[in-house]
Amino acid sequence: MRVEALVFDAYGTLYDVHSVARRCETCFPGKGTALSQLWRAKQLEYTWQRSLMQRYAPFSTVTREALAYSCAALGLDLGEHERVLMDEYLHLAPFPEVRAALSRLPGKKAILSNGSPDLLEPLVRNSRLHFDAVLSVDELRIYKPAPQVYELAVQRLRVAKERIGFVSSNCWDALGAKSYGFTVYWINRSGAPVDALGFKPDAQFDSLSGLVDEVLR
Repeated sequence: MRVEALVFDAYGTLYDVHSVARRCETCFPGKGTALSQLWRAKQLEYTWQRSLMQRYAPFSTVTREALAYSCAALGLDLGEHERVLMDEYLHLAPFPEVRAALSRLPGKKAILSNGSPDLLEPLVRNSRLHFDAVLSVDELRIYKPAPQVYELAVQRLRVAKERIGFVSSNCWDALGAKSYGFTVYWINRSGAPVDALGFKPDAQFDSLSGLVDEVLR
């Protein structure tokens, strides 16, 4: 069954979250990569913890709190650097192949992201990428991989879940979408093994270029 709509994760799939590393390095020479990696790991951890505790906070708050923790853990004085580092999340770089891939992919295209509107909407606007919908977990107040988040795409796009292809570079997200019932394309940029969660993606590629070849063949 061919898909009628493609729904993309934003962070790590379309946009390189580690493009902040350059600014981290400017603020904290010699610590940029370590800060970027810990910041991302803690950011994800906080979304899962908050969902399980039913203590939702917007992704911008989670991101700021993860940054503060990461700096404290690495012994860095965040201080006046907080504003410029948070601003980087409004200007994350798309991966090199993203723009061309999106222009070739047919059907409806949407983003479904953990990002809160105050981060996500400026990011999409600044990158000049175009979608039929940009959907945020913020209206549900729970983070992926909760199944009701994936249901949001079905409701808003008015496409049956069996005809939606979900695209993510995050294996936990890809498998959450597979558990819900989407056809899933995992953009496995690092060549990682599949997480042992009882599901497998329908296909995996090392970039969105492989997805284009799959969808158009």
